[in-house]
This record gives sequence, C-alpha cells and structure tokens, in this order.
Amino acid sequence: MTQSPFLVAAHAAADAAEAVIRHYYEAGVDIELKADATPVTRADVESEQAIRSIISERFPDHGFFGEETGQQDIDAEYVWLIDPIDGTKSFVRRYPFFSTQIALMHRGQLVLGLSNAPLFGERAWAERGQGAFMNGERISVASTRDLDEATLSTGNLKSIAESPRWSDLGVLVARVNRVRGYGDFYHYHLLARGCIDLVVESDVNILDIAALAVIVREAGGVLTDLGGAEPGLGTGDVLAAANGTLHAAARAILPWEG
Repeated sequence: MTQSPFLVAAHAAADAAEAVIRHYYEAGVDIELKADATPVTRADVESEQAIRSIISERFPDHGFFGEETGQQDIDAEYVWLIDPIDGTKSFVRRYPFFSTQIALMHRGQLVLGLSNAPLFGERAWAERGQGAFMNGERISVASTRDLDEATLSTGNLKSIAESPRWSDLGVLVARVNRVRGYGDFYHYHLLARGCIDLVVESDVNILDIAALAVIVREAGGVLTDLGGAEPGLGTGDVLAAANGTLHAAARAILPWEG
C-alpha cells in the first residue's frame, strides 16, 4: 500500500529517534527530574530533536507539540504530537517497555499514529481509513463481545485508586475473564492485534496515547476517555475496547464523567 508523505515522514522520524535511543540505551545516560518530578534524559531530548528536525524540514507550516521541546503553532491546520520516549522510567531501568509515539492531528482530529518500541521489536502504525499495521502486517482486534470472556489490561491506576472510582473498577475486574497489567504502549499493541480485549488507564496525557488511539481505531477497536469522550489535548484517562459492544458494557460499569 502506498504511504502518504505524512506516514513516510513519521517512519523516517521514528528511525532517527531509534538511532539515538539505542545509542543511549547501550551507553547509559544521566537522569534529571522535570518540574513534575518525572525523569528525563539526554536520550529523550535528543530523540525528540531528531524527530522535530525531520518533520520541520518536510512540513514547515505544521505545528508541533513535543513532550520535551515544547509547543509551536499548535493552532495550525496540522499538528504533530510527539512523545520521544514514552516510558522513560523503563528506559532508565533498562527494560524494554518504552516506545516512541508520533501522531498527527488535522483540524483537531487524530489522523495518523506510529508507535515504535525499538528494544521490543514492534512498530505499529495507522492512518485514518487505511487500516492498522505492525511490522508491515495488517492487524485487527479480537471478536470477543462478552465481558465474561474478555481479558482486561490496566495501567497507571494511581488516580483511580485514590478515588471512589476504585470500587467501580473492582466490579469490572470481577466481571471479566482475566486481568493483566501490561501498561504503556504494550497493552494497546496487544489490543490492536487481537490478543486482549479491554484497556483501562489513568494518569496519562494526549502525547502518551494519541498515536495509539489511531492504531486501535484503525484495527477496528474503540478508544475514548473514561467518560466516553473522544481523545483530545486534555485527555487524562482511557477506556479502549475491541468493539463497541465491549466498550458499552464497560462504560455501564464505569459510568464516570471524563
């Protein structure tokens, strides 16, 4: 299938970021703390700079919203959303559950997503209306439609655990067939290729999940926030499902405002 210039650029940017990430993963890197007490490394900053350089050269009129290098022209018709190392804590502790997230938003709608996990050996991507792919092969969600048969994966549940929502989540956990905590990019990859059926996650931001939202949807799934709203710049939590039936069943148990 012919790839759009946007997707070609996303792959080139992911390749450039991967070279930086692999170098620092093997060589080691010092850790600093950002204002919100989350870690950041030279690998984060330099890989985002590599992505930004490629995108800015090819699309100088596009906006850019990066985890490390900030925002530029985010009111533009096209805006790129970038998290160069989603899972920096994994990166610095030297296990492979981290990824590069590259997404493109057109007039407020997510239209492209690429999720590259270089040390894990998985690269997934999708464009709106073109299907979803992993390592070059088309992927699709499972056909599971009953909560009693579904596998649920959870991640980043601190804010839920500190709230009355915790008991609602407990009801859902008791209903499904299996519960796992794959977290980060990985449970969205698993959902998109039909290995699990539901994802519930909190304490995220749009840069964490923008690319994954496109991939899940193009694989045939449903992804909203916990209130059922479309993901946007203010998104902080996620409910993803293999299909609308499972999503609606989970929403009936988790009737939360966004």
